[in-house]
Amino acid sequence: MTVADVKKNTEQRMQKSIETLKSDLSKVRTGRAHTGILDHVQVDYYGTATHITQVANVTLIDARTIGVQPWEKKMISAIEKAIRDADLGLNPSTQGDMIRVPTPPLTEERRKEMVKLVKTEGEDAKIAIRNIRRDANESLKKLLKDKACSEDDERRAQDDVQKLTDKFVSEVDKLLAEKEKEVLTV
Repeated sequence: MTVADVKKNTEQRMQKSIETLKSDLSKVRTGRAHTGILDHVQVDYYGTATHITQVANVTLIDARTIGVQPWEKKMISAIEKAIRDADLGLNPSTQGDMIRVPTPPLTEERRKEMVKLVKTEGEDAKIAIRNIRRDANESLKKLLKDKACSEDDERRAQDDVQKLTDKFVSEVDKLLAEKEKEVLTV
């Protein structure tokens, strides 16, 4: 492994942390309906826990209503139960072979809880990024110890890793600010 490999690997891992954060933030409910809030809902599909998107078509009917169209009619009650049990504060209702999931407007208290959740997700992402930095610095020290690079190269590489860390932490802060604004907008 070379210094360049360590830096490249570090950047890729930090980018994955950002992608994970984006995915986690998309599940946080805002005032508007969006299909992402049902992504992690698991439905009992013939004894196997399966994601709702694998047993039904999930769409937006309007700004406050999500439509769930099961591919098999006998799955309607299982999907409805899974949405109710997911602890999302949603109350689905069946109309024919379509399940309508109205999203109630968030109360001020619930919005503040959501902001706390967003901040927690952001802090977890920052911790992951810092752990990646630590791993990279350890790899660089090992390269120096094994005499695979000079002290100057190791020092420069550590500075580059720190710059990468700062860049990704600021990106996390930017994502958090956007999501907070989205959650608090009535």
